[in-house]
Amino acid sequence: MEIKQALALIKSIPNFPQDGIVFQDITPLLSHPEGFQSLIRALNTIDSTADSIVAIEARGFIIGAALAHSRSIGFIPVRKKGKLPRAVFQENYSLEYGDDCLEIHRDACAHNSRILLVDDVLATGGTINAAIKLIEQAGGTVKTVVVLIEISALGGRELILKHNPDISIETLLTI
Repeated sequence: MEIKQALALIKSIPNFPQDGIVFQDITPLLSHPEGFQSLIRALNTIDSTADSIVAIEARGFIIGAALAHSRSIGFIPVRKKGKLPRAVFQENYSLEYGDDCLEIHRDACAHNSRILLVDDVLATGGTINAAIKLIEQAGGTVKTVVVLIEISALGGRELILKHNPDISIETLLTI
């Protein structure tokens, strides 16, 4: 299956999780074996020099873990507040419909390790910016951010590049 066919499996769900939000449901893509394999193949062409994959809870975990496995490199989770059992760095951020907090283990990244940051959707950029800050605090360096879907009207790319002009942002689908 070609990546274009795989991306066509994504469904737009209006007014979820609240009115005015159009949720991008990637579960049809994830549940389709050939579609999911096509997704991972396409992502494998991006930043092959990364030492580890860092992915953001929750849907980013699915993509990031599969990508790390396919590359035989480590997977590091960035989680919501209170979900990690050891000493953490925390970062508060704003998202499309509220505020939240992300955490990473303090010892998650080897010093100066090259990190490929993975998430499912780039919307306002707040979540990804928070994850970049956490990775840097933990000792890693983000050279590339890869997302499955970018919602361009929300300006997330511009926000990320304003704070991180040397980072490359790669997307498979822009809406």
